[in-house]
Formats: sequence, structure tokens, C-alpha cells
Amino acid sequence: MGVCLEVRGLKTHFFTDAGVVKAVDGISYSVEEGETVGLVGESGCGKSVSALSVMRLIPQPPGRIVGGEIIFDGKNLLGASDKEMHHVRGGKIAMIFQEPMTSLNPVLTIGRQLSEALEIHLGMDKQDAQKRSIELLQLVAIPDAEKRLSDYPHQLSGGMRQRVMIAMALSCNPKLLIADEPTTAVDVTIQAQLLEIMKNMTGRFGTSLILITHNLGVIARYAQRVYIMYAGKIVETGLASDVFGALGHPYAKGLLASVPRLDAPLGTRLTAIEGEPPDMAYLPLGCSFRPRCIYAVERCSQEAPPLKLIADKHYVACWANMRE
Repeated sequence: MGVCLEVRGLKTHFFTDAGVVKAVDGISYSVEEGETVGLVGESGCGKSVSALSVMRLIPQPPGRIVGGEIIFDGKNLLGASDKEMHHVRGGKIAMIFQEPMTSLNPVLTIGRQLSEALEIHLGMDKQDAQKRSIELLQLVAIPDAEKRLSDYPHQLSGGMRQRVMIAMALSCNPKLLIADEPTTAVDVTIQAQLLEIMKNMTGRFGTSLILITHNLGVIARYAQRVYIMYAGKIVETGLASDVFGALGHPYAKGLLASVPRLDAPLGTRLTAIEGEPPDMAYLPLGCSFRPRCIYAVERCSQEAPPLKLIADKHYVACWANMRE
């Protein structure tokens, strides 16, 4: 099994009047062929910006990728031309966004939006593209698929629109699918259905998947490997089974402790991570999580900890967890 995507030392900064926001600050990760990788963290940690950086969709200005490499199909995408990226997006790397209503074109039918990608990337004629569009809608369990081709986005429910987005993303058999909080806008029952559809579809086509979420339960169920982000950096990574079996970073422990448990006694209060996420334009010296951390040691205020191996393929960036 080869490597589908390798991100090395990626830095994406936003240059604002308030200062330089280091939204992604030197992260490295990889995705194997056919693997599902979870990218986890609270809002503002940089996980969505890292995905947009892979797609080369960072708005300029104010954003700019200032360092690193994004290796896909043996080529650094940061050196690719706009024309080359046009063929990569949708054809080789596809993305599902948080809110489908802002991603789907409100004045085009569902059928036209599906068939357009098939005509551009796979060279299908209109008749074949329409036939394939019906098949795709059936694969994501949309009833009366042929009839739905003539519907507009506003005529579908939120769950149905997200199913269309999944079908559209996988329509050209991409090697990599990036799902950015794909179930945020729907209720819990529909979330489970959508995640199962993505799992089955990516398995069917052998597609690698980056699943971006703040929900650790989703990652524990669907991902083989996990990267936990905080303030633009990866603070813990490893096989999902190893990480959830022995969380090493205080932030990761706090995330897991804040998840509701069915086996908890009635009336048990949820554990909250004290404090607030840092201002990304004015990060504290040393470890960014230090102001909120109950395990902080003196060194945390002086120097940012690097990722260090604490067990087989399990890395943590925390001075309190490191043995000199």
C-alpha cells in the first residue's frame, strides 16, 4: 500500500490588520492509499485551513501558503499551475464542505451539477453523464433518483443535499476525498447514515479519506489513524486504537472527557476544558495550550514541545509527557 498524500511542514498564514495569523504552523501528515485518516480539533485550530491548503483554495489576500510541501501523485501541488490544479480538483482530489447549501449552485439543477463534473473530468457525453448521475444518486440512497435530477438544491432536505455532495465528490472516482465536518448541518440520525454512506462509497472505490471533525466518537469508529490539532499544530498522532487507548496530550484528554457517555450516572456533569482557545494572532510563548493546561510545567512557558514518540507509532507534543 503506497502513500496517497504527504504533507510536509505546511504553513498557511493570514496577514491581517491585527497581525499575522498562523492558522497552520508547520504540520506534517500522510494518508495511505485506501486509508481513512481523522483530523480532529475544536473550531479555529486550523484543520479546515489545512484541507483548503491541500486543494489550493486559500483566499489570497489575506491568506498565503508560506512554506512546506503537499506531495500528491509524486508531485508537489504547491508548484502546480492553475490549469493543473483545475484537473486535480474534483478529478483526483474531491472535497465535501460543511454546509451543502453554500456549496451547491442554487440556480442549477442537481442533474446539471452532477453531469458537469463527469463531462469535464471524464469526457462523458450528456446521455452517459445523465445515466451515471442517476447511478450515483442511487448509490447514496436517494429515492426516485431520476426524478431528483430535475430538482434544485432548495427542494431537497439538508440530509439529501449532503448526499448529493457525497455523490458529486465521488463521481469522478478521485484518489482522495476530504470531508470537512460533513455532518455538522444535520441531526444525529442522519449523521450516522451519511457516515456509513461515505464509508461504503470510499471502500467501494478504494478512495482515501481525510475526515475532519471535532467529534472523537466519529474518529474512533471510522478512522484508522488520527491527528489531533491545536492552535495550528499537530499535538498528538498515532493509530486511532492506540491514541484512544492511551491519550497522551492534556488537550486530547480534555476533548475525550467532554464527550457525553451513556454509561455515566444520571446527573453527571460534562467535563469542560477551562479557558478559551488562544488568539491566533498573539499566541503565547511556549506551548499554546499552557494557559488552559492543569499539567503545565515550567518548561511549557518557555519552549514549544516537539512531537515525540511515546509508544509504537504514537507521538505526543507535551513536555509533561516526555521522559528526558
